[in-house]
Amino acid sequence: MSTVKELIPPRPAPPQAGRPTTPARVIGGAMMLLWICLGLGLIAMMISNWDQEKFLRYGPRFLSGLWTTLSLVGISIVFGALLSVPITFGRMSSNRLAGAVSYAYVYVFRGTPLLAQLFLIYYGLGSFRPVLQAMDLWWFFRDAWYCGILALTLNTAAYQAEILRGAIRSVPRGQREGAAALGLPKGVTFRKIIVPQALIVALRPYGNEIILMIKGSAVVSIVTVLDLMGETQYAFSRTFDYQTYLWAAIFYLTIVEVLRHSWAAIERRLTQHLKR
Repeated sequence: MSTVKELIPPRPAPPQAGRPTTPARVIGGAMMLLWICLGLGLIAMMISNWDQEKFLRYGPRFLSGLWTTLSLVGISIVFGALLSVPITFGRMSSNRLAGAVSYAYVYVFRGTPLLAQLFLIYYGLGSFRPVLQAMDLWWFFRDAWYCGILALTLNTAAYQAEILRGAIRSVPRGQREGAAALGLPKGVTFRKIIVPQALIVALRPYGNEIILMIKGSAVVSIVTVLDLMGETQYAFSRTFDYQTYLWAAIFYLTIVEVLRHSWAAIERRLTQHLKR
C-alpha cells in the first residue's frame, strides 16, 4: 500500500487570456465614445441655455402632462388586461365562431397603426353623433380623453391577449397530465398550476408592452389631449425652443428606465426558485 509523502505545492491561478482587439470592438468603442460626447454636449447646452422664467412658467405644465400620461397608460393597461382574458379564451376555444371573432379582433388591432385607430374612434365615430346621442353615449365619444383611453385599451388588449395565449401554450402538457393523474379538476389545474407558470413566462413581455404603451400614448396629443407630449407641443408653440422636446425625451426616458428596473426586480423576486 503506497502513501503520499510530499504534497503538490500551491500554484497561482493561470492568467486570464486577454480579449483580442477586433474591428467590431474598435467600432463599438468608437460609437460608445461618440454617444457619450453627444450626451455631454446636450447636457452642457441645456445648462448654458437654462431659462429660469421658462422653467417656472412651463414646469408645472410638464408635470401635469406627465401625470396625464401615467394615468392614461395605467387605466388603459388595466382595462386592456381585463379585456384580453375573454379574447385569449376565444383564441384558444374550439368554438369556430369564438375563435374567428377573437382572431379578427387581434388581427385588426395588431395590424393597423394606433394613430389610425385613434382617428377612427375620435373622428370616425363622431360622424354618428345623432345615433350616439340617442344611445346616450355622446358624452363619452365627444371627449378626447375618453376616446384616447378607449383606443389605447382596445390596442393593448389585442397584444396582451397574444402574450397571455402564448404563455399558457408554453406550459408543458405534462403539467396537465400530472394534475389529471392526481384527480384535480380542470378548473383547479388551470388556476393553480397553469396560470402561475404562464404569468411568470409572460412577465417580461408584459413589461415590454407597458413600455411600448408609454411611448405610444404620445399620439393622443394629436386629438387635443394635453399629456406630456401635448404640453410639450404647447410649450414649443409659445417659445419656439426645441429644448422643450429634449425635456420631454428625458421624462419619457426616465419613466421607461424606472419601469424597466422595477420590472426586473419583480421578475428576480418571482423567479428566485428557478435559479440554481
